[in-house]
Amino acid sequence: MLNGKERDVCDIFCFNEEKVTRLRKEVEDISGLAPIFKALADETRLRIIYALFLDELCVCDVASIVGSTVAAASHHLRLLKSAGLAKYRRQGKLVFYSLNDDCIATIIETALKHRKHNG
Repeated sequence: MLNGKERDVCDIFCFNEEKVTRLRKEVEDISGLAPIFKALADETRLRIIYALFLDELCVCDVASIVGSTVAAASHHLRLLKSAGLAKYRRQGKLVFYSLNDDCIATIIETALKHRKHNG
């Protein structure tokens, strides 16, 4: 303990060479995921993703649900689409958005469970 506080770092520097070599290769597999998490890091976009998790929605519905302008909702939806998280379909004069696949739904469900268990 240091000044009554526990230190959360090693007192010496050493590492398991076999483990580090093995995991370094595996950790490289997550390269390129940051844009997904960056898209989800915005509170409005996260609310949009959750709404799309619950149902397919037109742009106007999304704007009403999150309390934004249609232009702002459209901007967020385009960003989510470019991150590969949402897709859209046109029906006449309306554009409907939905989640691109079940993977993002799993992330949302897992995050909700995590929050429930960790307050």
